[in-house]
Amino acid sequence: MHRVLMETPPLATEDLAEAERLDALNRFDVIDTPREEAFDRITRLIRNIFDLPVAIVSMIDGHRQWYKAYEGLENREVSRDQTFCKYTMQDLMPLVVPDARDDARFARNPMVTAAPQVRFYAGVPLRTTDGHNIGTICAIGFEPRAFSQRESAILSDLAALAMDELELRQLASVDALTGALSRRAFKERAASALALAQRHKHGLACIAFDLDHFKSINDNHGHATGDKVLAAVAAACRGLLRGTDIFGRLGGEEFALILPHTDRAHMGGVAEKVREAIERIAIRNGGTAVPVTSSFGMAALDARTGDIDALLANADAALYEAKAGGRNRCVAWRPPNDAPAGPRRRVLKAGRILFNNRMSSIDCTVRTLGEDGAGLDVTSAVGVPETFSLQIRSDAFETRCRIVAQAERHLEVEFC
Repeated sequence: MHRVLMETPPLATEDLAEAERLDALNRFDVIDTPREEAFDRITRLIRNIFDLPVAIVSMIDGHRQWYKAYEGLENREVSRDQTFCKYTMQDLMPLVVPDARDDARFARNPMVTAAPQVRFYAGVPLRTTDGHNIGTICAIGFEPRAFSQRESAILSDLAALAMDELELRQLASVDALTGALSRRAFKERAASALALAQRHKHGLACIAFDLDHFKSINDNHGHATGDKVLAAVAAACRGLLRGTDIFGRLGGEEFALILPHTDRAHMGGVAEKVREAIERIAIRNGGTAVPVTSSFGMAALDARTGDIDALLANADAALYEAKAGGRNRCVAWRPPNDAPAGPRRRVLKAGRILFNNRMSSIDCTVRTLGEDGAGLDVTSAVGVPETFSLQIRSDAFETRCRIVAQAERHLEVEFC
């Protein structure tokens, strides 16, 4: 792997602590998963108990605060440097801000000075049993108000309930909306299938796909129509799969397939059949047809791919290439420049994009990492130059990168 010595001490205490915190968050495998009623119920309770307009259950990764459940807001995430919750994460106690305009930490925050014009905030960290704050629950208002010790205690109890639900969700095996396997159950069964393929030396392929412009479907036709689309996609997939194939829902509109006894030469045919079936889905919202298409990334098991995370990471990289190429298409994974490089592995690391002679930087979350490239999540890909330096402080890692594919909030890069 391309490493350079960094100018600042690479193993600062705060960098190691952040790496351990992200490892703890990664164990729950919750980032970018679909909404779930258990967490939505907690946000409804927060709004009703405290009579406040906004309630959030969130996780914080390397660059953003992502909402597992939320009421009273349109967006599902916010840049980490803008969120109040980054301060909540630093403590064990609830953070209460009676009036954000009178608090030097928040008075100039764009969420205070502009829409939605937050005035009141109360947040409690979501703390794991081994002592890591992985997220928060919070209550937000648009008028100043007090918050009693009794109310703080109630919010803390609700945070404990949220952590209990995070523990319980690890036991769930089926996604309630689509009937597909949950992400954790999918990975467990996929790992078993991969080990069997390695032992008996037979083919195995992974196909990752997600729905094109799904946010627009929800925005233009409503979440109920979006749910119908997801259920129809799952039904279309199941109609084409063999009994031995493994089908899971990995995120909101992201699905994956494991195809035992299928090699690189044949996985494209399966992906194309599923793509065509999804394109034929007929969902209507009143008198309006809802177009449904999807983008596919494919990867076959080979001697360099040691586990299911590596295989999924390779398929993910191909998926983003399909999106960058125009969507509604199937792309097979290949190493950068077709070199015989090792595969990617799925990770959750805090990174920084450095450019403009290191005068400018953008926080990112490293989601996949290999010898010759990486997959990076960003708040927005707009304004990121074609070449830059990627820094992962906790690994004392820095290298030059070049963008090879990008989506609205994701970059696929190869190391220069």
